Amino acid sequence: MKSQVYFIPAKREEGTEIIAAKAEKIYSMTGFQDRISQNDFVGLKIHFGEKGNTGYIKPAWLRGIIERIKEKTSRAFFTDSNTLYVGERSNAVNHLRQAAEHGFTYEGTGLPVIIADGLLGAEDGEIKINGRRIKSAKIAKSIILADALIVLSHFTGHVQTGFGCAIKNLGMGCASRAGKLEQHSEVHPRVNPKYCTNCGLCLTNCPAQAIIQESGVAKIIDERCLGCGECLVICKVGAIRMRWDEDSRRIQEKMVEYALALRNYFGPKIVFLNFLLQITKDCDCLAKNQPSIVEDIGMLASYDPVALDQASVDLVLKEARRDVLKEGYDLDWSVQLKYGEEIGLGFRSYELKLVEIKF
Repeated sequence: MKSQVYFIPAKREEGTEIIAAKAEKIYSMTGFQDRISQNDFVGLKIHFGEKGNTGYIKPAWLRGIIERIKEKTSRAFFTDSNTLYVGERSNAVNHLRQAAEHGFTYEGTGLPVIIADGLLGAEDGEIKINGRRIKSAKIAKSIILADALIVLSHFTGHVQTGFGCAIKNLGMGCASRAGKLEQHSEVHPRVNPKYCTNCGLCLTNCPAQAIIQESGVAKIIDERCLGCGECLVICKVGAIRMRWDEDSRRIQEKMVEYALALRNYFGPKIVFLNFLLQITKDCDCLAKNQPSIVEDIGMLASYDPVALDQASVDLVLKEARRDVLKEGYDLDWSVQLKYGEEIGLGFRSYELKLVEIKF
């Protein structure tokens, strides 16, 4: 079976107004507008971008979509959950402040921002899934209380899953702190003493204080490690590595099971839009401006997150003419797509429908 995936080419150099018009067009093509009822609580799930990051989806690109949604309900809101790692988005106060710094304010967008798992990430509910790895997904409370969900995802590479987009934004991004910890719980990086310069960056940035200095190098204490991966990104000399094959597979499969729990929960009232603009080696959790690893491609939309992410990957690799995701982190990024199809999250086969718009 092939799922329908809509695609509209776009580049940042076209400017905010054109990108916003194209985003509205591709949203309209899905027909999701007709699935929103009057007074529905509609969550727009998005990543607000860490402090200093520039790759996140810009609120101005969503103006048209926002206006369309407001035609149907006055109860739409932007939302995300708190992070497991220490940063500007690890509690609701700092998270809201960071969202505002990146333009996600009521005055600027016409929508409020709600941090879905509360002040410290402890407000959640459970959705039964009975999967191979997860029996009950711990989801941020405000996500569960919503009537409909629009998942807005920025395509990037990722240190633990190879790439992150719709599946990751849904499965990991909607989980509460406990849910994120459950997905990361068996992931434990290691330090290669041959490359470690004992600079102390990983010690300072570890949220669990699981790294110590021993014999002139950093050492990770497995019993304390959360598996959040912050140390992998922060290490400037590449001394910290995952035990890739097994750890990456586990976290991807758990993430997919969380995504399936949510897709089943919302049924027909969930849709996915991917933004393939400023595609970077690392995700938007990295607190700095990152260069693109491939030229801007455009936006895609579908009701099937597996087909959508597969189509996104295919377009990125085609544009790059090589596997830039594998170059970023040497792991099998296809696990999330294969497992997603295996357990019924979606199909890897798709029909790509090119959307045209006149100005």
